[in-house]
Amino acid sequence: AAMPGLLLGDEAPNFEADTTQGRIRFHDFLGDSWGILFSHPRDFTPVCTTELGRAARLAPEFSKRNVKLIALSIDSVQDHLSWCKVRALGGLRGCRRCPWRLGGTSATSQSVAVLKCRAGMGSVFSIFTENPTKSRVFVFGPDKKLKLSILYPATTGRNFDEILRVVDSLQLTAYKKVATPVDWKPGDSVMVVPTLPDEEAKKLFPKGVFTKELPSGKKYLRYTPQP
Repeated sequence: AAMPGLLLGDEAPNFEADTTQGRIRFHDFLGDSWGILFSHPRDFTPVCTTELGRAARLAPEFSKRNVKLIALSIDSVQDHLSWCKVRALGGLRGCRRCPWRLGGTSATSQSVAVLKCRAGMGSVFSIFTENPTKSRVFVFGPDKKLKLSILYPATTGRNFDEILRVVDSLQLTAYKKVATPVDWKPGDSVMVVPTLPDEEAKKLFPKGVFTKELPSGKKYLRYTPQP
């Protein structure tokens, strides 16, 4: 039977892989940082090239949020290094060192086998070996657990503005007793989690808590300025 892959809340496998910046062990690589793993069908694909160019330009934004990036493809690290030259077209002219790591699976088949058999992360690699038409985004917290997963078809480039937005939401809601409503962006009001009693909410959010009136009269839509 096929393995289900990682589910939200699952711990990331502590895999080892060769990358464009040397060999890594995933948990050590993350350290106390958040991490994003992007899967790619293979190197030299046009949509992925534009994505990694965009990721490079946004590298300072991810770094500001204490997020480390790693892209993963079925191809070898040598191919990744060649691909780095192509990415000059994405705005990296003069950049000799990729601001993120590119990991390959061809040279690490043993590590990949361990991932697939032991860690339930086979879905990442089966995308390359069985169904090369999908791309995934995995966001991991400092606790090494999966916080978010998005699956894209290879024909649709990923929206990095949205990825930054969800990172901001994940980081805010991880440390504050709030949730972010539809179309939220940093600076907007946030929602008080339902499990927090009104009196405690008033103490926790000194900027004030206001309730949106509903036809039902229920008072569960409680907002507060972003803490």
